[in-house]
Amino acid sequence: MGFKLGRARAVTAVGGVLKSKLSFQKHSSSIPGNAIIRKNLPDNIIAEANSPAHGKDANTIYLNKNVDPNSDLAKEALKHEMVHLTAMKISPGKLSYTDDSVTYEGRTYPRKDINGQDMIMDINTGEWKEAGSSDWKWEKDANEAITNPKIKNKI
Repeated sequence: MGFKLGRARAVTAVGGVLKSKLSFQKHSSSIPGNAIIRKNLPDNIIAEANSPAHGKDANTIYLNKNVDPNSDLAKEALKHEMVHLTAMKISPGKLSYTDDSVTYEGRTYPRKDINGQDMIMDINTGEWKEAGSSDWKWEKDANEAITNPKIKNKI
């Protein structure tokens, strides 16, 4: 006997706004294929992408519980984190991370908690910088992707 999927349900959009979406995650709110999990995060963190190696929350995005999920701030943060998540899923050689390091374009940057801050060492200078700093090339890539008019409306 063949495997039957059941009735097809298409993604629908009205005026460019998704009204329904396909999602195979257990979580109710999601970007198609990627769950968004509301979580208590430090006040200075709006959202964060979880790498494919993250265990039970792999390929998800945490959204700070203190941020209104319908706000422009949340929408921009989710777009930004989706760029990171897509990079990690599609080309792990470009971007991946663990609790101890971030690997970007084949170069590994040590990572650790310093005085309660998630810090990454610049391997060129030896300087420790915050993980979300716009000085990091992977952060510049994500910021450029969400502000580039050719890409912005497709995310």
